[in-house]
Amino acid sequence: MKYYIIAGEASGDLHAANLMKALKKIDANAEFRFWGGDLMQNVGGTLVKHYKELAFMGFFEVVMNLRTIAKNLAFCKTDIQKFQPDCLIFIDYPGFNMRIAKWAKIEGYKTHYYISPQIWAWKENRISAIKRDVDKMYVILPFEKGFYEDKHNMPVEFVGHPLIDAIADRIPVDEIVFRKTHQLNNKPIIALLPGSRKQEIKKMLSIMLSIVKSFPDYQFVIAGAPSQDAEFYNSFIANESVHFVANCTYDLLSISHAAMVTSGTATLETALFKVPEVVCYKTSWISYQIGKRLVKLKFISLVNLILNKEVVTELIQGEFNSERLTKELTAILQGPVREAQFEAYYDLEVKLGGSGASLKVAELIYNSLN
Repeated sequence: MKYYIIAGEASGDLHAANLMKALKKIDANAEFRFWGGDLMQNVGGTLVKHYKELAFMGFFEVVMNLRTIAKNLAFCKTDIQKFQPDCLIFIDYPGFNMRIAKWAKIEGYKTHYYISPQIWAWKENRISAIKRDVDKMYVILPFEKGFYEDKHNMPVEFVGHPLIDAIADRIPVDEIVFRKTHQLNNKPIIALLPGSRKQEIKKMLSIMLSIVKSFPDYQFVIAGAPSQDAEFYNSFIANESVHFVANCTYDLLSISHAAMVTSGTATLETALFKVPEVVCYKTSWISYQIGKRLVKLKFISLVNLILNKEVVTELIQGEFNSERLTKELTAILQGPVREAQFEAYYDLEVKLGGSGASLKVAELIYNSLN
């Protein structure tokens, strides 16, 4: 079978790569053409565009890049027509993927969506387009099945969360070797995960680093995203207690004592590694003002959303400042708040449905085509 896959972010690259591996296990003739990243490219196939060229964050940033987005949409449609895939597989990235899905459905292509757009958070009116343009939807969060089937009468498949497999399948890190390789001392590690896009890193990292001097008994380690180079991160570092590691976030989390994490998939990854965390979020003023009027959720972190209660503290926009961050980080370094997070993390993993998400999706896609 010929599969055309579109992933527009680092997390999508990870999940799409694991899906591709699973498809190759059950389809010996699988042929891939895709928009994605290095992880997908390592599996095999043809990379059309790297997600580094596609990441625009916030309402204002999207408006400023409308011409580029339009060109990418046109190019993608032409490329699909040339490849003539047996099906299209969309990985999250709704602003782009839903436009391609609408066109693809009209053109007669099979459309499969793995990792639903978060329409339960905002733009719920997208449900009509999804029901019209998506043949099969595979959801990874337990409450999404009820959202689609009970509220909107659309059958979906809950397959579990692919992060469980991604974390379980990794090769365990040797902590002594890791510390030596990255010139880290023996102090407990506080991991900094400031996001993957340059705009958000600029907003997040300077505030995270502003509290370093308040914690002399710890070392702070920045987890570099694959989409950014080391020189960009190093421009923020002005303290010997701060270190940087590139492209090994999972290894870093596996040996960390605590973490400060930008809201997004990383909050869930951190929880699955059983690392107590403070969730942080800040965007441009105009993007925040628009967002808070459109997003109607009690929480922004996946951990709290899945458990439907405040397990990890969320510092959003004005609350994300040095004083609050110092207070909340102190609370998770030891004591009852730290222990409460540990207990909740085990409940979280149970709710996520166990392992095997990638293989489940691969089997459902392949069987539907046969």
